[in-house]
Amino acid sequence: MTPVTRRDFTKAAGLATALSYSRIFGANERIHMGYVGLGNRGDQVHDGFLEHGDAQTVAICDLREDYLDFAAKKSRGAPKRYTDYKKLLEDKDVDAVMIATPDHWHALMFVDACHAGKDVYVEKPLSLTVAEGRRMVEVADQTKRVVQVGIHRRSAKFLQEAAAYVQSGGIGHVTVAKGYHLYNEWPNGIGNAPDSTPPNEEMWNQWLGPSPKVPYNKNRMFYDFRWFYNYSGGQVTNFGVHYMDMLRWCLGKDAPKAVTVMGGKYVMKDNREIPDTLEALWEFDGPSLMVFSQYNSSAAGGNIQGAEMELRGTKGTMYIHGNRWDVVPEKVTEANVPARTPVDRVTEKAYNPSKKTVIEPASGKGSDDTAFHARNFLDCVKSRAKCNCDVLTGHQSTAATLIANIALKTKSYLEWDAKAEKFTNNAVANKYLSYQYRAPYKLG
Repeated sequence: MTPVTRRDFTKAAGLATALSYSRIFGANERIHMGYVGLGNRGDQVHDGFLEHGDAQTVAICDLREDYLDFAAKKSRGAPKRYTDYKKLLEDKDVDAVMIATPDHWHALMFVDACHAGKDVYVEKPLSLTVAEGRRMVEVADQTKRVVQVGIHRRSAKFLQEAAAYVQSGGIGHVTVAKGYHLYNEWPNGIGNAPDSTPPNEEMWNQWLGPSPKVPYNKNRMFYDFRWFYNYSGGQVTNFGVHYMDMLRWCLGKDAPKAVTVMGGKYVMKDNREIPDTLEALWEFDGPSLMVFSQYNSSAAGGNIQGAEMELRGTKGTMYIHGNRWDVVPEKVTEANVPARTPVDRVTEKAYNPSKKTVIEPASGKGSDDTAFHARNFLDCVKSRAKCNCDVLTGHQSTAATLIANIALKTKSYLEWDAKAEKFTNNAVANKYLSYQYRAPYKLG
């Protein structure tokens, strides 16, 4: 289930004018990095930064000693170890932090890091709620911090080319864009672990953080937290935010104007809360539709190309895979065909008017290694330029997926005012845009 980190990348150079900050980094000066959350994705991102000689791991933080041990062994030197992220943020030797904790911790840690004067690389999805995301945008702006949201495909050159191709009108007017998350978890899924006494009560309480206090269940921790709404938006935000961001980028759109979702737990007998089958549909001005399909009881290809994403335009269709994109031209009628008469209908030509392709096939390939994204962040920390996936970009893509979950919870067609970040046709749905943190946690 965890993708393997690839290494086939080339280093990119950052271009920008340095601003007046308390510390301006030289071109070859090492940036002292602190890492919060080192399991699974956190370990992969750490690897991405280790590819670069100007990033030095000086501090690591996690609740698990084995994760700390593993991170320390691969680091240059001997990083300081913490189990409390606030202690890491107090460390004056730390210039920037990477946050790869469960989603429900992102906002608190991000805001605290910004106020502590640290630049931040925060994993996707940016936040657990829309209100948290908006506050993160505000704080990053107020504190003038450099921020990279871990939607790492923004730093892949071949995907930058794909987005530019669509934006230039290469496939014509795009009417439908689709993303697919297909992974067959049948029959057992994550299993049916019973609630039990936590192995470590203090660790369990720390892990829950601002989320409601509930009985310990091993499926709620570590990777499987993504199947529970208190800590994650499920696969709609976990994988869906990658597709939302890429497709939104290609379309050149900031936010949808409406969303509706259907789905449920149709097959799995485990104790997950998120659906195993789901279809989300967003409408954008343009007009165009965006669709996210989640099928966890089947891994069959969602389209004829077996691609993760597709954009259907009037001139052609783009298929996006993990390491390439391809454009298949459409065939259109060469000239207007008059209305058929009874005589015409007996001729082959009336049924099959002459058609031709209006564009040539196109393609691109490359890598979306996380190391590219890490490189862009390091360059921007030095130059104070805006990162490829700055906090506003990450918020817009995350918010679009979060409102899809609200549409599912309320069984609604929701109209979205992106400027006000409110639903205009459902007051109940607006209550899901934020949640009450468990005491004593507060978002600064």
